[in-house]
Amino acid sequence: QLVENADQCFTLDNEALYDICFRTLKLTTPTYGDLNHLVSAAICGTTCCLRFPGQLNCDLRKLAVNMVPFPRLHFFMIGFAPLTSRGSQQYRALTVPELTQQQFDAKNMMCAADPRHGRYLTCACLFRGRMSTKEVDEQMLNVVNKNSSYFVEWIPNNVKASICDIPPKGLKMATTFIGNTTAIQEVWKRVSEQFTAMFRRKAFLHWYTGEGMDEMEFTEAESNMNDLVSEYQQYQDATAEEEGEFDEDEDFDDMMG
Repeated sequence: QLVENADQCFTLDNEALYDICFRTLKLTTPTYGDLNHLVSAAICGTTCCLRFPGQLNCDLRKLAVNMVPFPRLHFFMIGFAPLTSRGSQQYRALTVPELTQQQFDAKNMMCAADPRHGRYLTCACLFRGRMSTKEVDEQMLNVVNKNSSYFVEWIPNNVKASICDIPPKGLKMATTFIGNTTAIQEVWKRVSEQFTAMFRRKAFLHWYTGEGMDEMEFTEAESNMNDLVSEYQQYQDATAEEEGEFDEDEDFDDMMG
């Protein structure tokens, strides 16, 4: 359903959120309140530009246009920096380079997939707080140049930054990271394995069939999901030379120019 009927999906899972609570925030017994605090920080960051003024604002439509190169591949990995636990005040203000470095860190991602196992098709960094646009642009360029192998080379300028003037409560500066990476296929593979094991034994199936669903719908959803994984893999392996369509695009640009 989400493949066909949604324009963009932000992928979060409890496994990654618990990891952040244990490893980064050093919480021994995280509650759902702690997890929700992380989720709300990240999701507020994606919509802050709709709610507050900024030098370089971006709304959800701009996000969708810039982040989704292929309509089916609209599942984003989301991260936040600096990661803080609920009610804590004793954090020093981070600099723009530190924020940039942290938000690209695999430990900051809120879904259990490692971005280093794939390549970024596109990504957006939504900075909040008073900072210089020039410094943000320099840092973004720096990250892309240093880690160019993790970004597909056939989508130029595939990193977008926006700046919203109002930081989150209790922080001087913060940033939300949204990445469209082929590594997200790890999540779908894991879900698919768990689903296959349960579906083989028809576990819990009667709850769904009893409400009027058909077994074929599950089989269809499974194959759709496997297709999605294959598509991600295809674009992960693609190189600029293979893409024949690009020549047509260049002709089009010449016409427009």
